[in-house]
Amino acid sequence: MPEPKQLAMPVPDFNAFENVEEKKQAFFDYLRPAVEYHNQLILHDRNMLQAIRQKMIDGQPLTQLQKRKLEKLSQTYKLAKAPTDIDSINRLLRRVDIVPVELVLVQAANESAWGTSRFARQGYNFFGMWCFRKGCGFVPRQREEDAGHEVARFRDLSHAVQAYLTNINSHYAYSELRGIRAGLRRNQQTVTAEYLVEGLMGYSERGQDYIDELLQMIRVNRKYLNS
Repeated sequence: MPEPKQLAMPVPDFNAFENVEEKKQAFFDYLRPAVEYHNQLILHDRNMLQAIRQKMIDGQPLTQLQKRKLEKLSQTYKLAKAPTDIDSINRLLRRVDIVPVELVLVQAANESAWGTSRFARQGYNFFGMWCFRKGCGFVPRQREEDAGHEVARFRDLSHAVQAYLTNINSHYAYSELRGIRAGLRRNQQTVTAEYLVEGLMGYSERGQDYIDELLQMIRVNRKYLNS
């Protein structure tokens, strides 16, 4: 699936917008193509996993290509080893799934101050993501002396969105979100931002206040999110 050219566009100067409505629309329009593109890639992998799962149920052997794909996905989504049975395929499917576009967009707006933070402007980090290798990003100005984390720097928007989605889908802190999503899938319900936001308690030290703020942002910005 070829990557759309607009995913490599530089970060616009969102501070230049004097009209709040125009600024919001420009922000969401900038990020939306990258989120939709990477969600489509995830759905492609998910459909492939479901086909492999059915093959296992039917007792058919997997091809070498399918086995290599399972190994690669297991590494990407931080599982200890590649699936070899139905239960382990199900565990991987719990991680290989989309995050609603609306949720990604409001989190990005919240974490980056609508794209005006220096981490977003200079390193495409719209999500407040950390890294732990020296030189991997920006050293926060208010970092404690004994802390070793940095705020991650990404090469472009596509790289940033991909890293964010992988983090949500693999980090132990968001296992509750993945559980909510899996429950919706089992009950054949739509995976929505309002449902999944409840699983982001571990994303911010603010806890429930952070969740409530994201929910409010979804409600207030509905017309921009869906345009």
